[in-house]
Amino acid sequence: MFKMSTVESHGQRRLVLEGKLTSQWTGEVETAWRIAAAQPEGRKLIVDLRNVTFISREGESTLFKLMKDGARFSCGDVLTKHVLKQLARRCRCQP
Repeated sequence: MFKMSTVESHGQRRLVLEGKLTSQWTGEVETAWRIAAAQPEGRKLIVDLRNVTFISREGESTLFKLMKDGARFSCGDVLTKHVLKQLARRCRCQP
């Protein structure tokens, strides 16, 4: 199961991902990111991974693409933080 939503506030646009980030959802995540990033209107763009329970290899590749494109992430899970740190090392970015 996977759910994706966009939450807007005055200073922030948050792309909230929930559930299992697998290959069947990566295209939709990339599309949602492009749409959100196209017109930030002065807002910070955040990808919220706090409720992601699983990240496949394809999901990692998608997060890597977003990271290279300047995405900032919010997460609470130790494993998700570890995945983001590994991806940041690969692209030499801040997670």
